[in-house]
Amino acid sequence: MIPMTAKNTTPDSPSRDATSLIPLPTNIARITTITGAALTILSTFLAWTWTTAFPGNLTVTGYPGGLQTITLTGGILTLLHALTTYRPRGLRWLTPAGTTAPTLLLALGTLATTWYTLGAISNQLGGLANLEPGGHIAALATLLTLAGALALPADRPYDDHGGTTPPTLWNRFRHTLTTNRPPRPKELPTWAEILIIAAAFATGLYAFTYGIDTEYGELFVGYLILACFTIAALGRAGLTTRLSHLTAKHRNIALAAAFTAAACFPLTQTNDTYTNLAASILIFATVALGLNVVVGLAGLLDLGYVAFLGVGAYAAALVSGSPESALGVHFPFWAAVLTGIGASLVFGVLIGAPTLRLRGDYLAIVTLGFGEIFRITMLNLNGTTGPDVTNGSMGIPNIPDLEILGFKFGKTHDILGVPIGRFGNYYLLMLLATAVVVLVFRRAAESRIGRAWVAIREDETAATAMGINAFRLKLLAFALGAALAGLAGTVQAHVITTTTPDSYQFAGTVPPNSAFLLAAVILGGMGTISGPVIGAALLYLIPNKMEFMQDYQLLLFGLALVLLMRFRPEGMVADRRKQLEFHETDQLAVPEPRLPEGAVGVTKAEA
Repeated sequence: MIPMTAKNTTPDSPSRDATSLIPLPTNIARITTITGAALTILSTFLAWTWTTAFPGNLTVTGYPGGLQTITLTGGILTLLHALTTYRPRGLRWLTPAGTTAPTLLLALGTLATTWYTLGAISNQLGGLANLEPGGHIAALATLLTLAGALALPADRPYDDHGGTTPPTLWNRFRHTLTTNRPPRPKELPTWAEILIIAAAFATGLYAFTYGIDTEYGELFVGYLILACFTIAALGRAGLTTRLSHLTAKHRNIALAAAFTAAACFPLTQTNDTYTNLAASILIFATVALGLNVVVGLAGLLDLGYVAFLGVGAYAAALVSGSPESALGVHFPFWAAVLTGIGASLVFGVLIGAPTLRLRGDYLAIVTLGFGEIFRITMLNLNGTTGPDVTNGSMGIPNIPDLEILGFKFGKTHDILGVPIGRFGNYYLLMLLATAVVVLVFRRAAESRIGRAWVAIREDETAATAMGINAFRLKLLAFALGAALAGLAGTVQAHVITTTTPDSYQFAGTVPPNSAFLLAAVILGGMGTISGPVIGAALLYLIPNKMEFMQDYQLLLFGLALVLLMRFRPEGMVADRRKQLEFHETDQLAVPEPRLPEGAVGVTKAEA
């Protein structure tokens, strides 16, 4: 018996590799990529345009500014990963799973950011004639970098085993973006692992702060493009896998580091302009985590979830001492929180009890109707078409600021020598509420009830056959999700100092609304903790930063949904179950090597 053999070109081979998309020798491809990345870096120190009419002042020679800094960052990252193709001792930790895929992704991200910048300059200033030589050099340098990256051999060998039908260009490109599994990481001292976790969250804080502090829309778009490609590149390089192993090993420390980094955000701001935006993002993220209990764990499609946020907000507004409140009472904060949570919990039970015997689309339609009924009811409780409770479309304004243990949230306070304004105070309060919601979600997901919810989500009939009381557990999930939304609504009422019915619609251009909440959970990753938080942050931040594209926001949002559902249906942060569910049969298989003519082999069945 002659054993089966296959001849594959390894990534370190100096000859032309069959897996590369552009037929160049490997050494030439490496040199081309490194040269292009170096030229990209140098081009950012040249003027890209002649006038300061384009924001960011790209007219200065000697140091980069505005969008040039995004290109500079992309060029540096691409250069570092391109150098790892030589496997130098000091840079091997950057690419434990592979070198080509992350280099190609970073080259694509740098090219997209640079060409977007040059296109924005030409569009805003009136033509390519407004580009200086530095802009042309940057365009050619990023194109050269991408060409070199496309010529690099894939991290995994590809053998079409002599078939008559060669693989398509798209399949070859997809294969180039696949990497090997990262090797088992070396055991490090506990202090070193904790230090790595802290450094990772500090880097995340810096990246988030830079993104939220961008002063104009074009800079935010460039930042967003490069950030997306960089995150994908880090995943292909195997760094995110190693970090996830460390955070899973030190879960409590990782959660503490995450909330510590988030708490430091107000200390990086000099005014409340972006702290207000961050507080709103936390409110949206907290409500998305509550919806994640209903949709992500129990699998119940709720299209009217924003109504529970409104119930909590209105309940808190009525008892928090507003002059326009029909009740005329002023509860302390803890009593207002309990009132908001209790009201949302009661409404969750009242709505869930008669409707949770429905499944799928029928349940979605009923919850959608509940959301609209709530909004219309709040409009009609105006003293004319109904009792005077909510002041109709005018809402309940002038909700006073909170005061907890003598700490007045409406005043500026100094923390570590940094002045924290009103929205900074509410941001820290909302961060504490988010920590409570995360704790509740985590404990619920890991409990016996949480496992029963997952069983119901996967197959309710099978779960019922195994003795699970599906109706009771679904009602519990509905009630818990409503209570968490009520908690967020209580804080929201004091942050924005008013509650109006228009704030709690099914869909709209500004979150939170039921459509955006559901999108945040699904896009971020159902059943995870960080997924809905990231999804909510993006869905709230992007519309605020892209006001210059306001007429096309929903179009671009729909396009992004289609692309993400096509290429990553499990969400940006997915658990192992979802990854297997969506990609178990969608992986590029590496064909078995073909036997030489006349050889005798063993088939899989015979083995």
